[in-house]
Amino acid sequence: MSKPRLDGKVALITGAASGIGEEAVKLFAENGAFVVVADVQDELGHQVVASVGEERACYHRCDVRDEKQVEETVNFTLEKYGKLDVLFSNAGIIGPMTGILELDIEGFDNTMATNVRGVAATIKHAARAMVARKIRGSIICTTSVSASLGGTGPHAYTTSKHALVGLVRTSCSELGAYGIRVNCISPYGVATPLSCRAYKLEPDQVEANSCAMANLKGIVLKARHVAEAALFLASDESVYISGHNLAVDGGFTVVNHAYSAF
Repeated sequence: MSKPRLDGKVALITGAASGIGEEAVKLFAENGAFVVVADVQDELGHQVVASVGEERACYHRCDVRDEKQVEETVNFTLEKYGKLDVLFSNAGIIGPMTGILELDIEGFDNTMATNVRGVAATIKHAARAMVARKIRGSIICTTSVSASLGGTGPHAYTTSKHALVGLVRTSCSELGAYGIRVNCISPYGVATPLSCRAYKLEPDQVEANSCAMANLKGIVLKARHVAEAALFLASDESVYISGHNLAVDGGFTVVNHAYSAF
């Protein structure tokens, strides 16, 4: 019988109480990891922990916009498990659903604070913990197809995800000296609680819309598929992959949808 892919590793996952983060908690735990579930949705976070068992996971409240809370969450992880091998910085929001002419600047700032500054704080403190303990860890961030294309999401969201790819690449350039890998995942449209609330649609409606516009037909993208990509980047199977933006989009971002020769 093969060894679990994350056997004995300690992972911190932000935005872990629902959607992609929740699926990642379950998948990482199934593969032998000890997981800290970090979120601001306390009830849902405790439910996720209960679903995998307290011997494998624990919950810690963390609003990534507050660097002190991020630092405290990393310190909690170290006190609880003694190390940190994997950071999956997944917390994010969609932000204002308005055009540029009516852009809510306060909402724009909050989106950037969550999706960029918050991720920068998690990378900073997780990397410090890894460097201090000489751990050749893996840092993974959730971006989006909106990190590669305009017109696929609201302005603040798209801006933040473009910026996040840059943050991943520049972090990779510095942290490679310590053997720490930094990568990101860009999913196509997934019916998560976040996206359903933002677009005021039921999950099956979100999935139907995504499938209608998708390049790869015959499969519905689920949060579990994105979590599986995170598992790959967290595991030693990706030991020499860093600075990469892994698109889980069925080819959506490399196809000209306005034209087809076939």
